[in-house]
Amino acid sequence: MRILFVHQNFPGQYLHLARHLAAQPGHEVVFITQREDAALRGVRKLVYKAQRTVTRHLHHYLKEAEAGVLNAQAVARVALDLKKSGFIPDVMLGHNGWGEIWYLKDVFPQTPLLGYFEFFYRFAGADVGFDPTEKPSFDSAPRIRTRNAGNLLGLEAADWGQCPSQWQKSTYPERYRSMLHVVHEGIDTDTVVPDPQARLRLPGSDLHLAAGDDVVTYVARNLEPYRGFPSFMRSLPAILSARPQAQVLIVGGDEVSYGARLPQGHSYRQRLLDELGDSLDRRRVHFLGKVPYPVFLKILQISAVHVYLTYPFVLSWSMLEAMAAGCLVVASKTAPVEEVIRDGENGVLVDFFRPEEIAERVVAALADLAHFEPLRARARQTIVDRYDLQRICLPGQLKLIAQMA
Repeated sequence: MRILFVHQNFPGQYLHLARHLAAQPGHEVVFITQREDAALRGVRKLVYKAQRTVTRHLHHYLKEAEAGVLNAQAVARVALDLKKSGFIPDVMLGHNGWGEIWYLKDVFPQTPLLGYFEFFYRFAGADVGFDPTEKPSFDSAPRIRTRNAGNLLGLEAADWGQCPSQWQKSTYPERYRSMLHVVHEGIDTDTVVPDPQARLRLPGSDLHLAAGDDVVTYVARNLEPYRGFPSFMRSLPAILSARPQAQVLIVGGDEVSYGARLPQGHSYRQRLLDELGDSLDRRRVHFLGKVPYPVFLKILQISAVHVYLTYPFVLSWSMLEAMAAGCLVVASKTAPVEEVIRDGENGVLVDFFRPEEIAERVVAALADLAHFEPLRARARQTIVDRYDLQRICLPGQLKLIAQMA
């Protein structure tokens, strides 16, 4: 079988699937992407570049749409060259987030296309208006409606769609839900495992930490409000005061993935450090930036309490991996989290906007780790039962591909 993948950030959600398919005899796997570095054995990678940047002074409603068109055109050109070379895929898979799949069916009209759909933007009931201190203006509704132009183009271009969670599927208009299949890309629970003997020497430090120590962890791609970074930081003075031996490990960059951009040179990390000032014991709060995956796993394995907070938005892999590693997860009581975590059964749920409640639950867990051991075990079992890569999610994706092809 010939399979064509498209994702600007190779390999993205297709890491395990593309690797598996490329390893099977009789498959030819091609991957169109913007990313020049990185490779997968057996996967032929083709790099595309948009021919120009978005038009200056374009109406701000339309900037994402034009960026999507530019990406879609560039991908279509690469696909046309593939077609001329004799490569006709039996099935195509691509992430819709950046417009890349919009014109694939115009190149290969007979080939089924499975689009990856993460989130349909809404004026109410999701991320917009979630923070009560931020009042949306009238401009928000038409801007968001227009922002979904790319979602709608992708839905019309694809034959079927894949969503990683039921809640994320529910954000899409009802008329499209019958074509959307909920299959998570999967957590490798054979690799992400608890390790009671885990130890970690912090990079650039003489500090050694081990499983069983008072270690509080927080992970996000970037340290920003959508992932509850301000609430987490505001909980730390109380946590550190109540637990004099506690160490806090924070993984994430200083950019902004979601929500409003900050002025050049500013970061939420520095804003919160300035706000908290001397109330925060900086000697016990460690900002690790973005770390290699093996280090990330060690951080989870030595974690006594892992804090995960999110707006009603796309659910992070890191929360599921933390559960698979046997972490006690203290998480926000928000819709995407509640699909996975049940308070008091396989984790602890807290109010996203109440740092004092976050601190209270973290301190209580650190004070009696043995009491929460059953929650840790059930957290891992939840991932094994519902999100296991080899036994649940990869077979689910392969089944979709087989049905389409």
